[in-house]
Amino acid sequence: MSFRKVVRQSKFRHVFGQPVKNDQCYEDIRVSRVTWDSTFCAVNPKFLAVIVEASGGGAFLVLPLSKTGRIDKAYPTVCGHTGPVLDIDWCPHNDEVIASGSEDCTVMVWQIPENGLVSPLTEPVVVLEGHTKRVGIVTWHPTARNVLLSAGCDNVVVIWNVGTAEELYRLDSLHPDLIYNVSWNRNGSLFCSACKDKSVRIIDPRRGTLVAERERAHEGARPMRAIFLADGKVFTTGFSRMSERQLALWDPANLEEPMALQELDSSNGALLPFYDPDTSVVYVCGKGDSSIRYFEITDESPYIHFLNTFTSKEPQRGMGSMPKRGLEVSKCEIARFYKLHERKCEPIVMTVPRKSDLFQDDLYPDTAGPEAALEAEEWVSGRDADPILISLREAYVPSKHRDLKVSRRNVLSDSRPAAAPGSTRPGASIPAASTNTTAPSSSIAGAGEAGKLEEVMQELRALRALVKEQGERIGRLEEQLGRMENGDA
Repeated sequence: MSFRKVVRQSKFRHVFGQPVKNDQCYEDIRVSRVTWDSTFCAVNPKFLAVIVEASGGGAFLVLPLSKTGRIDKAYPTVCGHTGPVLDIDWCPHNDEVIASGSEDCTVMVWQIPENGLVSPLTEPVVVLEGHTKRVGIVTWHPTARNVLLSAGCDNVVVIWNVGTAEELYRLDSLHPDLIYNVSWNRNGSLFCSACKDKSVRIIDPRRGTLVAERERAHEGARPMRAIFLADGKVFTTGFSRMSERQLALWDPANLEEPMALQELDSSNGALLPFYDPDTSVVYVCGKGDSSIRYFEITDESPYIHFLNTFTSKEPQRGMGSMPKRGLEVSKCEIARFYKLHERKCEPIVMTVPRKSDLFQDDLYPDTAGPEAALEAEEWVSGRDADPILISLREAYVPSKHRDLKVSRRNVLSDSRPAAAPGSTRPGASIPAASTNTTAPSSSIAGAGEAGKLEEVMQELRALRALVKEQGERIGRLEEQLGRMENGDA
């Protein structure tokens, strides 16, 4: 009789984590010490942003990914907030736009110069004022352009249209206590939230209604997290009554009992989940832990399958996760984390070992690209759309990003503005003049293209004139040379 254990087949069973070499880390960064359970770090294929210590206000550092090594103390920061920054989030549809929430009760949206900061950035593109207490959560809509969600310690969730600086929806009666986190579903039609009253809620923001609620999702009093998975299920992390850390998987159609519930350990740091919808792998990092555990979510019991643990010596203060389109496909890299230490940021690469150098299409299905599937107005009118997918088979070259401009209508111009958009903060009041000159985006784009064509034609005409002039000069010189050789001169 054989007692050999049958091991579940999974292509992610041998995923291993590897920290990069020291010269590829970001050294001498004074990571914020504010007591708030956010990731303190946000990353995209162009920039790394880290919330840092700042005297007399709040600031965060934005570094081009290539700027590794020691960061100068005088390196410019984004420092327009008057209180500590609590959360930051890069726009999924523009790699140069980032939102920040702060203790000063405001949300600010910033346009980062294409090559990074050369001087401190103090003027945001827009200031969104609508919270009465500190703003601890900011998260962009996954598919609609310029739609941003913010949640504050006033237990209010506000959804903004950043392109017009207006408040779209205010949900102030659904959360009786502090909101720990908010997560959009795949197409942005719903979001789920974890609250201090131990409830997980699924909310339709456009109707302002509660779709489903699970009270006492985790019995413990410590912070919990809830995230939407690609198939609509909800994954939560929290604590048991005995303060043991737990993971759970829920079906929104039946929140009475979890589909799966696992206990991890009895550490006291809040568990931050990072989800990859392409591979159905959840990476769980505990604040203050020195490890990253990863699990595969499947349709077969027990649904949450432990894969492996990456361990290191140093505890983590925060963590950022690179979007799929920023990974090195040729090295079979399926995730990259940016781990915050006391004074450093260390990238950790998660790799599936493969012998072949060919593109591994089973590891890299089409993934969400940087194009928005909807405009804000379309989403408000009730339309939903899944993310527009791109293939990672070719080295993906992103389209040129359009600058974020704020006006009564949502206008994103193709050309960069010569000066910063207004000396006053554009969140509070927007000049009427801008509304008079506003044209539909298509006509602006057409005018821009016509202008560029005219520039090229002028340059061509100038070059023709120059060639003609030089030709005449060469003719004169040859004539003179001929005369000299004949002895005429």
